[in-house]
Amino acid sequence: MPDVVRALIVDDEALARERIRSLLRDRGDVEVVGEAADGMEAVAAIQVRGPDLVFLDVQMPEMDGFEVLAALDEEHVPAVIFVTAFDRYALKAFEVHALDYLLKPFDRARFSESVDRAVSRLTAARGLDARTQLLDILEELRSEGGTKPLRRFVSRSQGRIRFVMAEDVEWIEAEGNYVALHVGAESHLIRGTMKRMEESLDPRRFLRVHRSAIVNLDRVKEIQPWFNGDFVMLTESGHEVTTGETYRARIQELIRNPL
Repeated sequence: MPDVVRALIVDDEALARERIRSLLRDRGDVEVVGEAADGMEAVAAIQVRGPDLVFLDVQMPEMDGFEVLAALDEEHVPAVIFVTAFDRYALKAFEVHALDYLLKPFDRARFSESVDRAVSRLTAARGLDARTQLLDILEELRSEGGTKPLRRFVSRSQGRIRFVMAEDVEWIEAEGNYVALHVGAESHLIRGTMKRMEESLDPRRFLRVHRSAIVNLDRVKEIQPWFNGDFVMLTESGHEVTTGETYRARIQELIRNPL
């Protein structure tokens, strides 16, 4: 591994790419060899330029960060720092294998810490271990088919990062470009959509009952009839979640055949 780490920046937002480039500008141990604005560009750039390190956005249209890695030949797989606002696979990868992940928005100190760690590992004998671990991630994702349910959320508030276990969430509520995770008397805002939540969560446990609400069936203690054939679902902490007409059949099926 050379003394200077060759880095590629992959993000579909131009401002995000410029942010990373500017933070690397004064480092003598990292050279930016290119950028990519989407997954297809990233695959081509990695194959052609052969970077040592990739700052890889997870949430990109058409082809996300992990699909980029899965599309690579093993000989082209670089070390990766995942960059994400929220993603279940990035978090899982960090816990088990990955060099690091950066949660947007990150500050200069957090970024420098992440790059220092990556450079240290890549310029030492442990760099080979990092690559082997990343290949393990890809093998795991390919075998799972990318269908494993989300187990935890990442919530950021007032400079603090909190991890919220999915099983502890009673219900989820839409709030503009965010969703609110209701855990007892507490609530945690994370960026996302109800559609993304519904697709990510375990369908055996979580049920969408309204265009703006998803409930954790393990945390529902009572279902009461409401007006016009709808229902009110009462959670363990006393929250009342009213169902919507579109989802009425789901509740009726749940009552007939409880999970």
